[in-house]
Amino acid sequence: MLSSSIYPLANPKGVKMECEICQKTAHIMCTQCRVTFYCDVTHQAADWNGIHEKICQLLIPVRMPLPFFSSKKERDHSKEQLVQRQKYLIDLTRTVAQKLLFEGKHEEAIPGALQSMRFASAVYGSLSAELVPSQLLLAEASIGLGRLHEAEEYLSQAQWTMMKTTECINAIQYKLYRNLGLLYTAKCEYDKALWYFADDVTDIWKNFLAELVETEIQKSLWKAGLSSPESGTSLVDMEDVFDASQKAEAVKILHVIFDMRNQELLVKNGKIGNIAHTLAMLYYLFQDFSKAIEYGELALEDNKMFVHKKEIATIQHLLTMAKKALSYPGGKGPSPYDWANSC
Repeated sequence: MLSSSIYPLANPKGVKMECEICQKTAHIMCTQCRVTFYCDVTHQAADWNGIHEKICQLLIPVRMPLPFFSSKKERDHSKEQLVQRQKYLIDLTRTVAQKLLFEGKHEEAIPGALQSMRFASAVYGSLSAELVPSQLLLAEASIGLGRLHEAEEYLSQAQWTMMKTTECINAIQYKLYRNLGLLYTAKCEYDKALWYFADDVTDIWKNFLAELVETEIQKSLWKAGLSSPESGTSLVDMEDVFDASQKAEAVKILHVIFDMRNQELLVKNGKIGNIAHTLAMLYYLFQDFSKAIEYGELALEDNKMFVHKKEIATIQHLLTMAKKALSYPGGKGPSPYDWANSC
């Protein structure tokens, strides 16, 4: 139940009197946890409906001053407990905010996203990649509410962080691209929107094809008797994945993106390498090894400019496999007998 007191006189030592939603001077305190403050009842209600009802009592141990312990071991244990509570709250608040976004409740998603960003900053630091998921949640909520300037600020922060770190996983990059596409669509800047939606499509295809390429390589080894499939692993036949029309569609979609990247005047930032790598994998799966090598070499050249070591190693391995396959009669790859004698 939402309750508050006006102009509280007794506050926990060291707790800032700032509104949870807007960080302005607060005049209202939640009487249930007594560690949360608001500038007015409107922001208190918004926070309660968005996240506070779920975390009210959980905030008490993370916002109260740490108790004094005489031994270092006790102090370290107390600090570790605090960090674990904060990490739990990061996951909980993000999950709640994401669920609300899925339901189209953009306004209600903001308090949870704000809380997750604050806890992430407290645990990992204000420049950590751990803040990016929260920034993207806030950007998505802002776009849904038509607050495009705020959305652009959150996305700029996320982009800057991702440029400075290698910690961000592909799933986070997809969300950034998608949100940038949504932002520029809302601003009627359709060329820029297409650019970022293309990034999203490319990475989805890239991860999908990477799994298939690895399966194809393993399948060749299994047929040659050089390895055995792990429990529960199935050998995927490319004919079951792509029929003729699907092959044509895949080639068309990825080439449209490649041509757009090649002609675009904006800074490419390794995007040519990304789409070229994706095309190289596609042609490898279709056993067009000449084209796989052509696009693989282009991807390798572009990625070397940005020193993506893991990406470079993956492309080099693909090129090695494609060149070996092309060297066999008919350019259709080695037989199991050939694999057994060459490995």
